[in-house]
Amino acid sequence: MAIYVVLSRLTCEGRKTMKTNPDRLKEVNKEITKMGAKVVNQYALLGKYDFLTVLDAPDNETVGKIMVNLGSRGTLETTTLAAMPIDDFLGSLK
Repeated sequence: MAIYVVLSRLTCEGRKTMKTNPDRLKEVNKEITKMGAKVVNQYALLGKYDFLTVLDAPDNETVGKIMVNLGSRGTLETTTLAAMPIDDFLGSLK
């Protein structure tokens, strides 16, 4: 499994959904699990992005499918980054 960091911004429609149904965020996390990834951590942010989500997923294709699925709903925009443990990164330099 690999780690991915997802930075997301709510659209106008997404903000409306969060206001009327704040639990929707947890429902989406369950959908992510059904699509093949696991939400490891999630944070609400102040600033350019609204949320930071850390996913554990088997591969880029799975994460790509999830991001297209979520983005197609029109409620959020995402930036997804592949991440690696720092010890793995340092080991690759030796």
